[in-house]
Amino acid sequence: MAKHHVSTTINGEPVEFLCDTSQTLLDVLRNELDMTGTKEGCGTGDCGACSVTLDGELVCSCLVLGAEANGKAVQTIEGMAAGSELHPLQRKFLEHAGLQCGICTPGILMAARELLKHNPDPTEEQVRYWLAGNLCRCTGYNKIIEAVLDAAREMRGESHA
Repeated sequence: MAKHHVSTTINGEPVEFLCDTSQTLLDVLRNELDMTGTKEGCGTGDCGACSVTLDGELVCSCLVLGAEANGKAVQTIEGMAAGSELHPLQRKFLEHAGLQCGICTPGILMAARELLKHNPDPTEEQVRYWLAGNLCRCTGYNKIIEAVLDAAREMRGESHA
């Protein structure tokens, strides 16, 4: 099978890899680059567990070919924390118990981060709409929504209401 040489940036770092023409970005991240934070839930783009950003656009990495990352910037869950300092969304997910098994959590966190980049003061309805493409079978969604809204308040410099 033909291999593609890919030069990209992942979480701000230049990365080069070889991948098969049919290999997904999810497969490359997990199996070639040992970045296992991004999870595979369905493999068909229906659950959102594998969400990453590609040039600032939220995508299901199971639906993107690894070769498509060439010359683009990829952000994964591994790049969310600043060193040992958790991102406010990560902290709030822990505080609100917005996670259980962990399969969906990375994708939900990536989607929530993109939401807050575009809309730092979302309503509950807007959070629910934005995260509708991310499925969770363990927690229900209330704790997740509460965590996102609380993180948004913190990121805006407001205290808990």
